[in-house]
Amino acid sequence: MAGHACLAVKLTAMGEFDLIERFFKRPPQKADVGMGDDCAVWSPRAGHQLALSADMLVEGRHFLSTVEPSRLGHKALAVNLSDLAACGATPQAFLLSLSLPQADEHWLSGFSQGLFQLADAHGCELIGGDTTQGPLNIAITVIGDVPQGQAILRSGAQAGDDLYVSGHLGDARLALEAFRGLVSLPQSVFNAARMRMETPSPRVALGQALRGTAHAMADISDGLLGDLGHILKASHVGAEIELAATSSLMETASLWSCPPDLAMTCVLSGGDDYELVFCAPPSASARVHTAAQASGTRITRIGRITENPALILRDTTGQVVRTQFRSFDHFA
Repeated sequence: MAGHACLAVKLTAMGEFDLIERFFKRPPQKADVGMGDDCAVWSPRAGHQLALSADMLVEGRHFLSTVEPSRLGHKALAVNLSDLAACGATPQAFLLSLSLPQADEHWLSGFSQGLFQLADAHGCELIGGDTTQGPLNIAITVIGDVPQGQAILRSGAQAGDDLYVSGHLGDARLALEAFRGLVSLPQSVFNAARMRMETPSPRVALGQALRGTAHAMADISDGLLGDLGHILKASHVGAEIELAATSSLMETASLWSCPPDLAMTCVLSGGDDYELVFCAPPSASARVHTAAQASGTRITRIGRITENPALILRDTTGQVVRTQFRSFDHFA
């Protein structure tokens, strides 16, 4: 919000409720009672189960102060929609809690524009939340629904399943390494990687298309190996990853001479990708590819689920690669 001190002083008198009215309040579309009451009231569809998730974005931890407000509005909702995608749910509504250092009209206009553009694209309605003054912090609770008994959970993986990922992995981590000054990138590569970091695409359509086909699924927020590990632990199985199949997953790697070790680290443990990792039986291969085509989403088979409860990486010769990758952990 630097650079708008005069404007911020002018808008201080706007007040919390004027701020909500001006930038975030809309007529209810799906909610029985929307914003403006003590509680929103929303009726789930008959024959469906609710799917709910919450994520918080903290400045300096999840995003940089230099991010454009419209991109931040997009990402704040995208990371929540990605959780719904991971269980095959349809987005319906969300709650927004926003802590702001000051009421900056320029920032609020851009943020709400990016937020609602993605919300409208997925038919997801803002139905309430909270605002307060303090360090910049964005917390969203998203509400979706899924047909009764059709939610795709982490606990359903079976030995023999094929293992897939959607989209591309590693580009967001590459951008972060550049921001940290640990790698120097050509400007075009940095711009592309930064776009992936700041405006991820939640794979909602793919998640829905995989209902009844995928045995287990998770979104990749903290890194492929770490989030796959959640599936393996919940399902009491292991996995073997074919590293050759992961070599083309980082989209920006083909645009410059990316060191192989850096590319592998970004792909396997980078985080901030918001793609899906999922498994399905080999007999469902045609259905998996039909789901990918119908949702317009690239998928890559990267290995298989094993009975042995271990996560193994194999090189092009089939040899086990003995190396350690760590995914992101807020408290590690």
